[in-house]
Amino acid sequence: MRLHFYLTPNTQTVPFNYQHFLIGTFHKWMEWNEIHDEISLYSLSWLQCGKMAKDGFNFPNGAKWFISFWDEEIGKQLIMSAMKNPDVCCGMVVKEIQMQDTPQFSSKEKFIASSPVFIRKYDENRKATHLLYDNEEADFYLTETLKKKLKTANLDYDVKVSFDKKYHSSKTKLVKINGIKSRANFCPVIIEGNPEAVRFAWNVGIGHSTGCGFGAIY
Repeated sequence: MRLHFYLTPNTQTVPFNYQHFLIGTFHKWMEWNEIHDEISLYSLSWLQCGKMAKDGFNFPNGAKWFISFWDEEIGKQLIMSAMKNPDVCCGMVVKEIQMQDTPQFSSKEKFIASSPVFIRKYDENRKATHLLYDNEEADFYLTETLKKKLKTANLDYDVKVSFDKKYHSSKTKLVKINGIKSRANFCPVIIEGNPEAVRFAWNVGIGHSTGCGFGAIY
């Protein structure tokens, strides 16, 4: 289930590192007081339709933003909360919400990243390495992360996730959220396996920290 939020134009400049506003709004609507992101079965896109300004972004015609869930009950709860408290950030307010059912997919699909895909691994000292799209280990960790989410949802489907190596415009971005810097990837991903696993991935996102604005796909 995917909810598309259409926001009014901003009245204040939206800072370049605005993602914490979206996370805060999401948790406000869900009435959560802390980040529940160990295993997030949902994903948050970034804002769309912005124009770069001197100190951030402007959305003169309003912004688009989507949130996807595997558990449709959470989505229904979110709609009610957003209608009661539609403020998002920088003067932008929810003016319309459209609900999209999860599409049917084949056993192999390519998706574009609506928010950059973040993937990491830890060494024996728990030191994290942020993996980039051209790292030979990246696909393994993308796949293992999705399998872990499937297991959390009590689903047992075959699946494989990989960055699209044929895409020549891939890039990375250093994202700072609440003082934490993460190097993430703007690169399409290819998901292969049971079509139900593909549908699951479309909702929960790809990689780590999907509940913090990473890995939303379309």
